[in-house]
Amino acid sequence: MSVDTTNHASSPAPAATPPPKTAPAGLTSDEASKRLQTDGPNAMPDTSAHPLRDVLVKFWAPVPWLLEFAIVLQVVLHKYLEAAVIAGLLIFNAALAYFQEGRAQATLAALKHRLALNASVRRDGAWKTIPAAQVVCGDLIKLSLGGVVAADVHLLDGSVQLDQSMLTGESLPVEAGVGFDTYAGALVRRGEATAQVTATGVRTKFGRTAELVRTAHVVSSQQKAVLTIVRNLAYFNAAVILLIGTYAYFHSMPWSEIVPLLLTSVLASIPVALPATFTLAAAIGARSLAKLGVLPTRLSAVDEAATMDVLCSDKTGTLTANQLSVTSVKPMDGFDEAHVLGLAALASSDGGQDSVDAAIRAAASHKAMADAPKLTNFVPFDPAKKISEATATDAKGNQQQIIKGAFAAVSGLATAVPKAAAIADELEKEGFRVLAVAAGVNGSIQIVGFIALSDPPRTDSISLISELKDLGVRTVMVTGDAPQTAKIVAHAVGLDGPICPSNAIPDAVKPGDFAVFAGILPEGKFNLVKAFQKNGHTIGMCGDGANDAPALRQAQIGIAVSTATDVAKSAAGMVLTEAGLGGIVAAVKEGRVTFQRILTYTLNSVIKKIVQVLLLAIGLVMTGHAVLTPMLMVIVMITGDFLAMSLTTDRVRPSTMPNSWNVGKITGAAVLLGLCFLAFCVGVMAIGKFDLRLGIEQLRTLLVVAIVYGSQATIYSLRARRHMWGLRPTMWLVLSSVADLAIITVLAHRGIAMAPLSSSILGCEFVAGVLFGLILDAAKIPILSRFGID
Repeated sequence: MSVDTTNHASSPAPAATPPPKTAPAGLTSDEASKRLQTDGPNAMPDTSAHPLRDVLVKFWAPVPWLLEFAIVLQVVLHKYLEAAVIAGLLIFNAALAYFQEGRAQATLAALKHRLALNASVRRDGAWKTIPAAQVVCGDLIKLSLGGVVAADVHLLDGSVQLDQSMLTGESLPVEAGVGFDTYAGALVRRGEATAQVTATGVRTKFGRTAELVRTAHVVSSQQKAVLTIVRNLAYFNAAVILLIGTYAYFHSMPWSEIVPLLLTSVLASIPVALPATFTLAAAIGARSLAKLGVLPTRLSAVDEAATMDVLCSDKTGTLTANQLSVTSVKPMDGFDEAHVLGLAALASSDGGQDSVDAAIRAAASHKAMADAPKLTNFVPFDPAKKISEATATDAKGNQQQIIKGAFAAVSGLATAVPKAAAIADELEKEGFRVLAVAAGVNGSIQIVGFIALSDPPRTDSISLISELKDLGVRTVMVTGDAPQTAKIVAHAVGLDGPICPSNAIPDAVKPGDFAVFAGILPEGKFNLVKAFQKNGHTIGMCGDGANDAPALRQAQIGIAVSTATDVAKSAAGMVLTEAGLGGIVAAVKEGRVTFQRILTYTLNSVIKKIVQVLLLAIGLVMTGHAVLTPMLMVIVMITGDFLAMSLTTDRVRPSTMPNSWNVGKITGAAVLLGLCFLAFCVGVMAIGKFDLRLGIEQLRTLLVVAIVYGSQATIYSLRARRHMWGLRPTMWLVLSSVADLAIITVLAHRGIAMAPLSSSILGCEFVAGVLFGLILDAAKIPILSRFGID
């Protein structure tokens, strides 16, 4: 960073209306009261939703609508047991969704806690302490050591050191004097000043950041996939159900048979466990990530990690250690590094909060100076002079004056050295913060050297970026720091490419256009994420401060590092609980495992829903009756849909590149594979009717067993993208399969809830299911390859 300690990365926060100049006595109580009524309180609005409303919303979506319709039909038919079972499924799905939401409100709450509770203002000619919410535009307020700035202000007198990192992302505090503009939420590290309030409440830069967090919203690709799949199934199945109803009506079927037939068709078309499976798979992935030092705070982030193709990373505290250190020391002729550091340490505060002085003292402790003088007096850093001073006594008893600070200020007090300016300029161009050190006896002061400081990159940053690149994820740096500083860090971590300066982001910007976006404030980060998303990218945002919160919330996967603020952690979808950035790579890999598990279940679910409705239509034409009843359909839903959720624990091969939810391709593959499944079921039904001469009740049992056996064959055929014997199934999948087969076999053999079938027929049906699985295993490879799912 340059020697200039002004706020190079920030700009004054505009007020809603420019405040009038305030008299030295401040506002009167009447004036303040009128402005408070006009502008409103200096606080964030309460946007929390009623808990009951949050619960009811979970029952207002496509899948709940279908289930609710089925419940009503069951009650009308006095099928109370079936209605209760479906209601249980509905509540199960809603409960899972409810307990995974509410993150935006948590973020806003954390933001509010960072605001000042009280403020010292000048009212009626006297200084008073009032609640920060009562501060109005035009007020004169006092900024004191340790206080939090209560609103956006313009400094009128005095000087302070401000930590604005929560909004600007700058790695160092800034020195602020008369004419400087700062923001609500900034922390006063040193000094005292009087300032005039320029903006309050939601009009402050802090307020706009909170508003961005509140409005930030992106529908996850997982949610889009579920809605699209349900919509497509609803369109297709509605058309088939309409044809079934029309056929039954014109063939004079009694209404006592038509209504159950239509109800069965509706139940057959509902992917009842699909939303729950997405949630369960993500929860299992989240548990695995927790063991690797990654805590997902939104389950959808686990799935989004699989589709992430761009990572926007903050610099300070994310790619860097957020700890200022001495990078290099340039001694002048006649001096060495130990001498320069030793003298600089004497002119540095000991035990204070100044990160520059702490870094210099730490570096000096590792390079002891021979015959070091003894400190007799120390004058802390003066923002107006931009220097700190010390007086020390050397070994000969001579008093030595030491000066440390900005080169422009130190050079004006020391003997001119021609090459000193060139050295300072060279270090500044490399992005370092440069301090000059001068010393002398009896007023003869000369520059002894320069100290360059920087926030060094994390040791694991370069390997992280390299590994993400191998996984098909492009990393770009998004920082509030100056372009030159950002460029140095970017090069050190392997992000070589064009630098986009502040206030110059193109409207149609793409991730590949720049390697670094510098001088970006919270709203800029938020808008940049939205711009990338508009181009069809799945964005990960990694940050550590409140200034990153809007972008963390807007990104499909927001990632907060272990040292992040509470605001950043509550806005993020994932929090790294251990030092280092290796958790991001772990999240990508685990996300792709989760994605493949969900994809397998989704393929199976779509296949079954298409087949079951078509089977009812074909069965009606072949037999003149409904070949499945509502009770049999409920049994299939429980044994098939819910036991198949064990696929969320299965072994899979993750992809090497980012995944994507291409519902069109998934549906196309499912239709072709479903035709194979349909042929198997129709064949079994034809044999039962024409060869075995089974009555309609036994034919229904034969068909429901065929659906369950065929579903298991489909699961084991599709769980691997190549041949089924390539991956060993998990114990949970095997146990659920055994349970599924055992339940339906016992029910069919004993005649429970259905007509009984002989052991020989069930045995033949099982063998037929095995043969179907082998045939489907061979047929799936060209089909999946054709649709790019291999």
